[in-house]
Amino acid sequence: MYLHTLKIGNVELENNIMLAPMAGITDLPFRIICESYSTGITFSEMASSKAIYYNDLKTKNLLKIEGQKLPIGIQIFGSDIESLKVATEYVSNFADMVDINMGCPAPKVVKNGDGSKLLLDLKKVEEIVSEVVKSSKVPVSVKIRKGWNEENVVAKEAAQIIEASGASMITIHGRTRQEFFSGDVDLGIIKQVKEAVKIPVIGNGNIVDEESALKMFEYTGVDGIMIGRASIGNPWIFKRLIHFLQTKEKLPEIKNEEKLQTILKHIELEVREKGERVGIQELRKHMACYIKGIDDASKIRTKINTINNKEELEELLKEIF
Repeated sequence: MYLHTLKIGNVELENNIMLAPMAGITDLPFRIICESYSTGITFSEMASSKAIYYNDLKTKNLLKIEGQKLPIGIQIFGSDIESLKVATEYVSNFADMVDINMGCPAPKVVKNGDGSKLLLDLKKVEEIVSEVVKSSKVPVSVKIRKGWNEENVVAKEAAQIIEASGASMITIHGRTRQEFFSGDVDLGIIKQVKEAVKIPVIGNGNIVDEESALKMFEYTGVDGIMIGRASIGNPWIFKRLIHFLQTKEKLPEIKNEEKLQTILKHIELEVREKGERVGIQELRKHMACYIKGIDDASKIRTKINTINNKEELEELLKEIF
């Protein structure tokens, strides 16, 4: 009932369970790992539209999709119309969807008027979405928050503007910018957004297990859900949620052998993509989550943070698992 295919513009997803865009996390290797656990679509790390406009190679490298089989959404951020148009034209040549970030709470993003700061200027929201839609060859989605703070809860109004401006999907995180990632997610505002528009609405925020996924669907009526931080060190969450929504039964806990094989694959992909030293260093934040809950996790994490060698890391992990 809650798990189903989902059409966004002319893009059809096999299911409606999505990997959220996360800066520094949803690089190509991690997206491929999450794909292997049957996500409906994965989203890239957010890319600066100005950096793409100025042909910054480091930013363009964030957007590589080689090896991905399922639909891929590329997320861009910015508030400068010209650079957003150029970035959209560029990424819509290879992405299945273009996603506009209007939800990021990071100080370095909002100080430039980007991310969730845009929710304080709904006229600008309208202009950005309209111009990005005109510039894109693929469906456009927008990720928003509840609002800037409790005095500026604008998600419903913003969603209606976004729909009227031609977007094909809205994702709403049920917290304000002021809350960042703390406190309860407001399911009521997500429900309001769902009821206010006809395009697909995706619920996001604090979906960490089968119960919270079901609650999001039941309470809000959303068309799909997007998993962010709960997937770090836990990419099999997608497989678990899909099984639960299909059968109402939980899968047994993942066995250490499968966990190890997934981590080793992640290491291989990261090293292939970024080289051994950088790849191993980039993996540290993932490793801290992969080993969470095991005996002596903090000691092991300290040791992992000193390793720059693929073989040494693999040997340690084989001992652990």
